Amino acid sequence: MSADHVDFRGGTFYGPVTGVAQAPAPTALDSLPAKAAGFTGRDAELARLLDALDPAAPGDPQQAVLVTAVSGLGGIGKTALAVEAAHAARERGWFPGGVLFVDLHGYDDAPVTAGPALQALLRALGVEPEHIPATVDEQAVLYRSVLARRARERGAVLLLADNASSPDQVRPLVPGSARHRVLVTSRDRLPQLGARLVPLDQLTPEAAYEVLDLALRIADPRDRRVRDDPEAAGRLAGLCGHLPLALQIAAALLAEDREMPVGELVGELAESRDRLSYLDDGERSVRAAFDLSYRRLPPEQARVLRLLAIAPGPEISDEVAAALAGTDAPPARELKALARAHLVERASGRGWWRLHDLVRVFGAGVVAPEEGVAARQRVLECYHRWVDAANERVRWLQGEPEPQRFAHREQALTWVDGERAGLVAAASWAREERLAGTAVGLALCLGAYLDWRRYFDDWITVSRAAQEAAHRAGNRRREAAALNNLGLALRQAGRAEEAIDAHSRARDLCRAAGDRHGEAGVWSNLGTALRQAGRVEEAIDADTRARDLCRAAGDRHGEARAWSNLGTDLWKAGRAEEAIDAHTRARDLCRAIGNRPREAGVWNNLGVALLAAGRPDEAIEAYGKALEIYREFEDWYRAGTSLRNLAATHVIVHRRAEARTCFLRAADAYARADAAEEAARARAWADALTEDPAPTGTPAPAAPPARTADSAPPSPRPPDAPDSGGP
Repeated sequence: MSADHVDFRGGTFYGPVTGVAQAPAPTALDSLPAKAAGFTGRDAELARLLDALDPAAPGDPQQAVLVTAVSGLGGIGKTALAVEAAHAARERGWFPGGVLFVDLHGYDDAPVTAGPALQALLRALGVEPEHIPATVDEQAVLYRSVLARRARERGAVLLLADNASSPDQVRPLVPGSARHRVLVTSRDRLPQLGARLVPLDQLTPEAAYEVLDLALRIADPRDRRVRDDPEAAGRLAGLCGHLPLALQIAAALLAEDREMPVGELVGELAESRDRLSYLDDGERSVRAAFDLSYRRLPPEQARVLRLLAIAPGPEISDEVAAALAGTDAPPARELKALARAHLVERASGRGWWRLHDLVRVFGAGVVAPEEGVAARQRVLECYHRWVDAANERVRWLQGEPEPQRFAHREQALTWVDGERAGLVAAASWAREERLAGTAVGLALCLGAYLDWRRYFDDWITVSRAAQEAAHRAGNRRREAAALNNLGLALRQAGRAEEAIDAHSRARDLCRAAGDRHGEAGVWSNLGTALRQAGRVEEAIDADTRARDLCRAAGDRHGEARAWSNLGTDLWKAGRAEEAIDAHTRARDLCRAIGNRPREAGVWNNLGVALLAAGRPDEAIEAYGKALEIYREFEDWYRAGTSLRNLAATHVIVHRRAEARTCFLRAADAYARADAAEEAARARAWADALTEDPAPTGTPAPAAPPARTADSAPPSPRPPDAPDSGGP
């Protein structure tokens, strides 16, 4: 019998996949994990699962998707049973559309929520990351649509959602088509799902004996220790509570020491200080088995195990493992040894590791407080350095000293993408006093990346943690920076009034701290939030104040930003000629200081003002210049905005073919930026232009012009780097 969890975090697709969103899809054929060695004792439960999964079973074809929940305590063998059933179902040809697997890590400190789970499943279904929408609701809609299409083209799909802790983790993952099936494992019964429940109990004594014997004979066919001493084997099974996970660990200890009699291991378990707890409580009984295994590890392996247990995020990269251990290189030898002992598992890719839920709990429980704080401090410091280096590469401009850690922008973003869950979890350590200083720095540094990738919920989370920690420490400057980031994230998430409150508080803190430069940036961001809330006159006042502060301080970057925002305010107020003048000043400043990203935003907004003034040809030229720079920096969201504006202007001057082409290009750019709603809107406008031309006197459909918000950058800002808050 296997351990309770075989982790394939992030979801893996089993079977052929179909490309979507005009991108080639990856293929993962015949990649279902191997059946658990020595699987036994679950014939009745396996039969119940297969009855539920059988598409030929009696039932209403119009019924809801059948969800089956396998429940039981930790270590009972839920995952092994579910994987066995998935193998059997696939071999019978019941799911020609494939099998999806996702580990929800329901009992970790940071369970996988609906958003990350849907993103992983969409990637497994062949949707490229850049085509996945930003919000959970949009992701769920796309997920159901892709599965519906797959049902029509290939057939039914089986989703195996492992290690769920609540119905809320599972509900968004349920497909819309009743042809599909969902199989869930959880320590809880989850009756709220309306699922067919398959509870697992401990193995019978006979099955537990068989597990021990099979495990030893798989390791060495000549090993007869269990058969030669069935009485001791029976006692060992009893001490393990007939739990598959504990039985497998006991067998591994015996296999590791070929000379150890079964009775000797029985004596050690019987004398263990956790033995009684083990017998009384399933989870603590597993702890006893882990404790015995842990005590037999060499000191350095034991140290690595307990430090891995306090890593942020559900998976651990080699780099994070090195930081935890305080070594220059990953502790490869120890990791491989721990993997052989089944205490560490290989995760989603080469160089990534994970600990089973209960191993993590055990390991964290044996870390000394000072050892744990020091290790997490090292992780925070390394994370901060790496994210800062990624920011430098993403913001890098020609002519500046070239960053060294990452060779190009995509490499930097890919690295941060991989560490994202751990980075967000580590930044949340800001709530712990001894780690707060470094964790706040990391949270602030993450703002540029989270803004670029449009992970606004994560940005809100880490900014709140940073703000609370800085407030407790009485650090006004850092609290202001965190509030500034919080306001930016809230505005991007469409919560303008909350953003206004955050920026107002940040402004007051900057004033109190005498930080005139910070105050100017916050005034700019406050103006943008006010404008989004429809409070245009207040926005004009805020951006005027920002301009004057920047001019007095000789901050030409900030002054250019303020002029650009002021121009947009004036356009919103119907003062097009004044807006053109303001944007022209901003453009000239951007050119003088070499700020290409901001120049792009100014060109776009100048086009909007020119169009409002009745100068469409000049507007088209301005949008084209903006688009050129956005492409240079792979800023696909804002590239989509400029293309949309180009299309709208072509509609106004009756160039329908050019307009349709620009709308379609805008849809592609928005899709690359995970902006599904904007992409769908652009495609709808393009489709409207495929119809017959409107009768004379009837205007063709047109999109309203869109400007780009020119925000002060997330804080802190590296010296001489362009603003990632974006033009």
